[in-house]
Amino acid sequence: MQTKTIQKRILSIDILRGIVMVLMALDHVRDYFHITAWTDNPLNLDTTTPALFFTRWITHFCAPTFVFLSGVSIYLQSLRKTKNELSLFLMKRGLWLVFLEVTVISFAWSYNPNYNFIFLQVIWVIGISMFLLGLLIQTSYKFILGLGLLFVFGHNLLDFVEAADGYTPTFMWDVLHHGNFAFYTIWGSHKAVVFYPIIPWSGLMMLGYCAGIFFTSQYSAEQRAKILTRIGTGLLLLFVVVRYINVYGDPVKWSAQKTSFYTFLSFINVHKYPPSLMYMCVTIGIGLLALVLLEKVENGFTRILSIFGRTAFFYYILHLYLIHLFATIYFYANGHSVSESITNIQKNLWYFITPGEGFGLLGVYCVWISVIIILFPLCKKYDSYKQSHKEKWWLNYL
Repeated sequence: MQTKTIQKRILSIDILRGIVMVLMALDHVRDYFHITAWTDNPLNLDTTTPALFFTRWITHFCAPTFVFLSGVSIYLQSLRKTKNELSLFLMKRGLWLVFLEVTVISFAWSYNPNYNFIFLQVIWVIGISMFLLGLLIQTSYKFILGLGLLFVFGHNLLDFVEAADGYTPTFMWDVLHHGNFAFYTIWGSHKAVVFYPIIPWSGLMMLGYCAGIFFTSQYSAEQRAKILTRIGTGLLLLFVVVRYINVYGDPVKWSAQKTSFYTFLSFINVHKYPPSLMYMCVTIGIGLLALVLLEKVENGFTRILSIFGRTAFFYYILHLYLIHLFATIYFYANGHSVSESITNIQKNLWYFITPGEGFGLLGVYCVWISVIIILFPLCKKYDSYKQSHKEKWWLNYL
């Protein structure tokens, strides 16, 4: 009976991770294929449509849920590894992820063999957060919890510094907190682009680590469901109250719009770069409630999602290369040349993209579904290989 309970707990985590991985592909397909992806912001309330807004907004759940669940998984690893073993593993895997971000993944985004742009995105910040957590593992659970709460709930205090007249962030400030598509020259024509800053994201992983205790045998399924429901509901209530006050928790204030519905969109239009407290409250709040619901569901569809969840990093790398390959085919099908793409690289960072060209939302969704269908058998084979070759140490790094 105990073994069955543990399997179900892990399955619910894998299902939720699988859901956010599938949704993530939708956002990336939109980046490459939507007709306004490079000319407008889908969250711009002056020009967006409800369908386009929610196509982008729903994918806000991907990065924070994945980072949080990574922390949960690390806590579960701590049950079968010594502190020293886990600490060393996290630091090595963290550095490995950073290396892959600036090499394999940056190339997947740009298809630029010259590496003019190095993207410091979600994999980089997961790697840095893992490295930091590897160091913090040697401290106490309470210390990690306290530091995580400070980072997540307090980092928006730095917004007031950034809002001062004449303030210009430095590279380290962008890496630690701001990181809103900040460009920095590394050497010559090579630039680093900071998307994901360390403080808020590492704090979220720390809190995920601390939440991992609820998925151990210390708590029954009923106790865990009550705790996660209370925390998730509390985070959503906190979001509503603090967001309504409109003073703290998000650098962009909501405002009255042309209709009450668009005012609602303004209210939920929270800041991702960097992730605000309000952004993390609404995404993790709903994510915790989803974990409770998913623990009660097991069918063919959730088993498919769990495969994506168990092969998340493998899926992540493949989906970027596949989507960009589709975009390259579309680029040539429209009669463009390689030289045109090279000319455009200074404008849009990625080869084989022409701003103003692309599909409407229906076309975006068709490409997205095609990507998921193609990737599923590959992920399924990789998952089977992982399950039958658990003795291979290198699988822990993929």
